[in-house]
Parts: sequence; structure tokens; C-alpha cells
Amino acid sequence: MSFTTSGLHHVTAIGGDPQRNADFYLRTLGLRLVKTTVNFDDPGTYHLYYGDESGRPGSLLTFFPWRDAPRGRVGTGQATTTAFSVPEHSIGWWKQRLADADVPTSRVVNRDDEDTLHFRDPDGLQLALVAHPQGDPRDPWDTPLVPGEHAVRGLHSVTLSVTREDATAGMLTEGLGLRFAAEDGNRFRFTAGDGGPGATVDVLVTPDAPRGLVANGTVHHVAWRAPDEQTQAAWREELTDRGIEVTSIMDRQYFRSIYFREPGGTLLEIATDQPGFTIDEPLLELGQALKLPPWLEPDRERIGNALPALDLPAENNPGQQVRA
Repeated sequence: MSFTTSGLHHVTAIGGDPQRNADFYLRTLGLRLVKTTVNFDDPGTYHLYYGDESGRPGSLLTFFPWRDAPRGRVGTGQATTTAFSVPEHSIGWWKQRLADADVPTSRVVNRDDEDTLHFRDPDGLQLALVAHPQGDPRDPWDTPLVPGEHAVRGLHSVTLSVTREDATAGMLTEGLGLRFAAEDGNRFRFTAGDGGPGATVDVLVTPDAPRGLVANGTVHHVAWRAPDEQTQAAWREELTDRGIEVTSIMDRQYFRSIYFREPGGTLLEIATDQPGFTIDEPLLELGQALKLPPWLEPDRERIGNALPALDLPAENNPGQQVRA
């Protein structure tokens, strides 16, 4: 493979009520709302981006919160767990914080010297917090709600559930340039670069599990990093030459995207690191106003009137309400 990703760019999931979604990820998990926009393919719903201070690639979990979306089903052919990286000493603090917020959690499990705490968001999305023994040098979003010493550093990993691992493993290694790192029973770990938080995917083989249904409470797609548009375009050409069905390059305003499915069924994306989230609003004001791409601006009034009001916690963003 000529091209190698440096790690995860973002994970996009489907949620339900947008206010409940924002309250959980801003107040409970202490992430920053770095962009409030709409689903460019369905502008009647928000697209909310949560991440670190500037929304750097590798810190981002994004949502399409459809209020009337049917409940999804967790199973094979999808990304089933999204894990965040936290400081090594913070798992106990997080277990107590989630308990105080009435969020049920698993017991802390140690695997490969990493402490992991599993839980779900209000729509049932499977999440985890992982403390890596080598630490995570990424700067957190520091707020009064979640102090920096305990705050999420960014994405740690995703888990793909499949019925068999061979074809998926081939796509990860030959299509994305990942390397096989470890095997633990029916779990196979692949990493980008030197591995570690933000550069890891686990492939979980569950041949008897039901097929997943992507809807409310499940992951829609997993995005991997490309450094620039030129690399992405050449990468797309190489994937196409290998017989992989890849979309055209799509303008997502804050990055460019191509999409394809790995053989197990999960929708993957390769997204560029640039231009980033400060292209249309200052760093200090990220997420406070409804931002639309140029081709949707003529319909701003109609789009804004169709979206529900979204109140933001003052502790997380200076603004109190998204302004249309």
C-alpha cells in the first residue's frame, strides 16, 4: 500500500434528541462543541461536532441527532464501541463521575495494560474510557465541569464487529496501511504508525452475533486521517484500482472526504486534516453559531426555523444558545 493513515480522524454516530445529546457530551463528558452545523445531505437535522479546544483530528466524535430516528441494533458489520483516552490515574474519578450522573458503568477491565471502563450514552451508543499506561500527550479541553487533569484527551480506538477477520484485516492493512499489533482470543488489534491512543482499531470476531442495524444509538462511520487533498486523491485512485468502490471526493467544508466499506460491512472514510474548524469562525467562538456551507446559505432562514433550539452549558461554551 502506497499510503498510510496516521490515525483516527473522527467517528460519526446517530443520536436522538439533540439537546439531550449536547447535554451528555458537553456536561457529563466535558467535551467542547467545536461546530454546530447540519447534515449536508439532509439539512433538516443538526451535525454536531464534539472534540478538544480546536477540534483537532483524532479528538472528534460527531452526531446526526435525528429526534425521530428508530432504535438501531448493535451487531456485526458496524463499529460497535468508541473509546476515548483519559489519563492513567483518572479511571476511578470517571467511574464516580458517571455514577453521580446516573450513568451505569462496567467494572474496570485491564487488557494489554490498559484500564477500560465501558458505558453507554443516553441513546445507547456503546462508549469506553481507556487509560493508556504510556500516557497521552494531547492537550485536553479544560473546563470547570471536567478539570484538565482528568479530561478526555481524544479518541483512543474503535472496535469493529465482524463475522470473520481475514477480509477486514486485509482492508485495514492493505487499504489503510495499518499494521497488525496483537491478538487476544477473538479480538485482533491493528495500529497506525507507532500505535497508542488515537491510532488503534480492534476487530472483534463474533460469528454468531446478529447483523447490526445502523440507526439511533449506533456508529454511522469511522474516519481515518489523510494529510492533504493531494494525498487523498491519489489514495482514492489506488483504492479504485484495487477494485474497491469509493465515492467521489466530497466537500465537508472543514475537511474533504471519500467513503467506502470494508468487507465486514462498516462504512469507512478517509478525511483530510485541513482546512479545520476555524475556517468560518474564530477559535474562541467555535460551536456557538449555526454554520452552513455556501451552497446552503440561501436557505438559512428555512433551515434555522426547522431546527430545534439548542441551549449550551455556559461552563463549556461562552454562548448560551446556538444562534441561527
